[in-house]
Amino acid sequence: MVDVDKCRITHYPAGVLGKRAEPVEKINENIRRFVEKMTEIMLKNKGVGLAAPQVGVSLRLFIISLDGTSENVRVYVNPTVTPIGELDTIEEGCLSVPGIYTKIPRYKRCEVTARDLDGNEFTEQAEGLYSRALQHEYDHIEGITIVNRMGQVARIAHRRQLKKLVEGQQ
Repeated sequence: MVDVDKCRITHYPAGVLGKRAEPVEKINENIRRFVEKMTEIMLKNKGVGLAAPQVGVSLRLFIISLDGTSENVRVYVNPTVTPIGELDTIEEGCLSVPGIYTKIPRYKRCEVTARDLDGNEFTEQAEGLYSRALQHEYDHIEGITIVNRMGQVARIAHRRQLKKLVEGQQ
């Protein structure tokens, strides 16, 4: 059971961001309320995607709205994301790693299979920003953040901000 009222943006290096999330066992009213809360948090913070671990809940669930509107929020329950083709390296940010934008290599295309809030399974092909957002959010439910994906040069360039985030967790 998710305590929806306690959900807040979780910042790196919080433990929940570094471990593989658990599958959603049952899509019920609590999960639907949780998704509403996640949508509210994502839109308030001007994000295009948000994964459950980013609000302190270790579940395999994320939402995406490429245009940042509540009308276009898609829900992905227990998703799998399969990369396709070649890599592209573009600057990325993350609500859980505030103040850091860094170049992250991701696949230009991918395929996602997930369930929606009605429990229906769907599969989609994605490219561009949609593909990048899916891979970014999928990383979160796998316990990976952009900090894990950034190269040595980026780590050095962002060391002060990373240190601030680490100190803020204590």
